[in-house]
Amino acid sequence: MPIESLNLEAISVATNLYRSAQKLRVKMETEILSSYQLSWTAFSILYDLWVWGRLETRKLAELSGISTATASNVIKTLEKKNFCGKSTDPRDRRHVYAEITPEGKAAIEELYPAFHKGETMLIKGMTKEEQNTLIELLRKVNDNLHKP
Repeated sequence: MPIESLNLEAISVATNLYRSAQKLRVKMETEILSSYQLSWTAFSILYDLWVWGRLETRKLAELSGISTATASNVIKTLEKKNFCGKSTDPRDRRHVYAEITPEGKAAIEELYPAFHKGETMLIKGMTKEEQNTLIELLRKVNDNLHKP
């Protein structure tokens, strides 16, 4: 494939998105989440349980962008830390739910202010208009990733 035929802007967008996401993940895991021995994925699941309450494992996987098997393993890790508990639907045992525990709630309420500070660092130096433009553009990227 000749270099002239490549869409260099698309390459730049993809590369910058990947690098930014990786830097954010490493920074948050190293500086904040490590104090609770939480991975980005474990934090994501714990955060969703904190915000939404009791959720089915499949829904947690969908929200985190991971497989149901991976979500189940992460939930097991969170259970060992007593950050969440699991239950099954008595009418259909295939449906497994997770729910945050008081210990999990206390942990996320303690670490979230530092995590949010990291989130706000992302938009440092951007005007509200630039932030809204970025939000709109990232939503378009996300929508494109969900198209066949």
